[in-house]
Amino acid sequence: QVQLVESGGGLVQPGGSLRLSCDAHGITLDYYAIGWFRQAPGKEREGVSCIRSGSADSSTYYADSVKGRFTISRDNAKNAVYLLMNSLKSEDTAKYYCSAETGILKYWGQGTQVTVSS
Repeated sequence: QVQLVESGGGLVQPGGSLRLSCDAHGITLDYYAIGWFRQAPGKEREGVSCIRSGSADSSTYYADSVKGRFTISRDNAKNAVYLLMNSLKSEDTAKYYCSAETGILKYWGQGTQVTVSS
């Protein structure tokens, strides 16, 4: 059974940092492109960042709203992908999801809540 489990969310003050983790079970993440998405209340889900399949040096993508603040990385030995979020803003408040995709198969996690508030 395939499972993606996100963790690392929480309440943080503006300007703070969090590191989200996406741990995979039942699949080997090396073969998957991994994306981080977020959805705020009343808004559509949006793509935040992604990393191509392969090594830790695989190419990455960031939405303009997070470029320079967020960093995606993968650790294939741990079968996990991370999203380091720095300089958090109130508008980053959302539920964050990771997905794993080959182009044919796509899996989603259940999400982890990030709340940025003073």
